[in-house]
Amino acid sequence: MGHIIITEYMAETAIAQLSEAHPTLYDPDLGTAPDRLRGLLAEARALIVRNRTRVDATLLEAAPKLRVLGRLGVGLYNIDLDACRQRRLEVIPAAGANADSVAEYAILSVGMLLRGAFQASAAVAAGEWPRERLSTGREMSGKTLGILGFGDIGRRVARLGRAFGMRIVAHDPILPLDHSGWAETGTEPVPLDRLVAEADAVTLHVPLEAATRGLVSAEFLAAMKPGAMLVNASRGGVVDEAALAAALRSGHLGGAVLDVFEEEPLAPGNPLAGVPNLILTPHIAGATRESNLRVSSLIAARVLVALAMD
Repeated sequence: MGHIIITEYMAETAIAQLSEAHPTLYDPDLGTAPDRLRGLLAEARALIVRNRTRVDATLLEAAPKLRVLGRLGVGLYNIDLDACRQRRLEVIPAAGANADSVAEYAILSVGMLLRGAFQASAAVAAGEWPRERLSTGREMSGKTLGILGFGDIGRRVARLGRAFGMRIVAHDPILPLDHSGWAETGTEPVPLDRLVAEADAVTLHVPLEAATRGLVSAEFLAAMKPGAMLVNASRGGVVDEAALAAALRSGHLGGAVLDVFEEEPLAPGNPLAGVPNLILTPHIAGATRESNLRVSSLIAARVLVALAMD
């Protein structure tokens, strides 16, 4: 059995790097097969996961020799951190490695929503000519972008928004007002109610915790400007999906892009099915060829260092 077990997709070059140093088992189906995974963990010293593998106390009980847990991503919502601390298990996220991918996804989504012209291919190919209807899109330049959560990704989104001539406002109750990121990105820190009221588009970059669960509620959406846009590439559960569907159906919200959801994959009959002006993607904002290579390489290197020091 492998001293290192990898349960989800990882770049081949990184797997090869790990395999050269330690016996390594790579099975990207293990992330959704917890019973089978538990049966393989007896000799494992390192476990590398993405977001489908649930690392809880029960799983850790099957891994008495486990010393390091690598996360191919930054969110730790699928990992029982208390159980890891009790085991003195080192948890290594790929901090920053996919930040550019998420930031690009967010700003491209804002531009696509404001312009509203990129879903007409089938109609144009069929001989329709919806030029008048699609000539009412809006430019990014001069619009106000509201960024909720001003960490590394939020600041990258701000820089990209500024490049398109947008006014940037942001809210982050944790980041000090004297942090250099505000001035470096030309961003105005504002209270949450001002951000919601002033933004032509809001992008979300917050963790899922008690304070943020359901934060984008019916009340939040009602306070947004008529026709405003929403992009969520942070965590499912931050947005009340039923309230968002209602705001889009009513026409109050101009459009939305969601990459993350309360339940993944979405269940049949979910409230987002058939909603107008809504674009859904399957939790891939941070997943590109380039970011996957960066994430995999970073985790491989740090896991090897941790094992060498054990």
